[in-house]
Parts: sequence; structure tokens; C-alpha cells
Amino acid sequence: MITLEIFADPICPWCYIGKTRLDRALATLPGHPFQISWYPFQLNPDMPEDGMDRRAYLEAKFGGKDAAVRAYAEIAATAEADGIPMDLAAIDRTPNTINAHRVIFWAGVEGYQDAMVDALYTAYFCDGRDIGDIDVLADLADSVGMNAALILRLLKSDIDKAEIRKADQAARKMGVDAVPTFIVAGAHAVPGAQPTALWQQVLTELAEGAAADSAN
Repeated sequence: MITLEIFADPICPWCYIGKTRLDRALATLPGHPFQISWYPFQLNPDMPEDGMDRRAYLEAKFGGKDAAVRAYAEIAATAEADGIPMDLAAIDRTPNTINAHRVIFWAGVEGYQDAMVDALYTAYFCDGRDIGDIDVLADLADSVGMNAALILRLLKSDIDKAEIRKADQAARKMGVDAVPTFIVAGAHAVPGAQPTALWQQVLTELAEGAAADSAN
């Protein structure tokens, strides 16, 4: 198996697009060699704990309404061209994602990490749900097979918050400054929402390399 470490934030639209493209490539090669793990990177580590109004956040981030509209027009056009469902108008609030990252971490312990990431992207980008709300997070955890009551109890505590922040800081120290960022085999960084065709090429090359090694 080859490690594929993915640094992402569940409110990042390019991370959602990037994961969808990767998943499509993986689906073309059953038994692919990647052992996938998700790692935290908060786009807004200083976001208020209860989040903020979506429009206010975007206008502050991009420097006004017009700039925000232009930035998200590109995202919407890319998603539509790729056939990726996305209802940006349904999003009312931009959450602080530390609790979502905690749930992703716990899902990894239980073997549900990829499904949990999918559930978060769908909830936020398709259904407009507030993934900063601990009741929403517990419900999403339940939907992938985790114990909702346990997750809710953990979310009401500070368990693993410090660890998530340390992991985020460690990612920045190693050079991750934007997401998604994919690290292949612990050595090769692939930044951005790369096309499905690129991942198919990577997978083909890995398969050919493995076959050559076996032949030798």
C-alpha cells in the first residue's frame, strides 16, 4: 500500500471538488494502492466558535460583494462542468471547523474516515447544513455508522481539540499553506483540486511500477 495523506477543510469547496475527482479516478482502478488518511487544516483558525454569517464572511475575505461573487462563480462553474452537486445559495453560515475535524479524526480511528468526509461535504455544500453545530455533526456521524450519543458527548468536551490544533500547525510548518494538498508516499506533494485524468495517470504509473517490481 502507498500512503496518500490529504490535508483539507470540510468548508473548502476546492477540497470537495478535489475529493470527488480523486474518487472518480480511484473507482476506475479497483484495488488501488492508496491507503488514504485525512489531516486537519483550518482555513479560518480564528473563526468565532459559533461561526459567522456566510455573506459577511465572504465579503470580508474577498474584499467586497463583487469579488466574492466572482470567486464563487468560478467554483460553481467548475462544479457544474464536472457534474458535482453543489448548492452554494443554501449555505447561511460559515462555521468554525475544529469540531468537524475532531469527528473526522475519530472516524479514522473507527474506520469511517472517508465516509465521514463525504458526509460533511454533502451536508455543507449540497444541503446547506451547519457543520459547526454539534447536533448536526453527531447526526452525520450516526449516518456513517458511528455512535451518535458518544460523538455528542465527546463534542461537548474539549477532548482532542488541542491535538487538532497541533496537527494544523504541524501541517503549516511542513509547508502546507493551502488546501487540498495531497502527499503521496510521504514525499510527493500534489496541491490543488487536480483533474481526474491526472490521478488516473498517477495510478497507472504506480500500477506499472508495482508490476515491474514484481517481475524483477
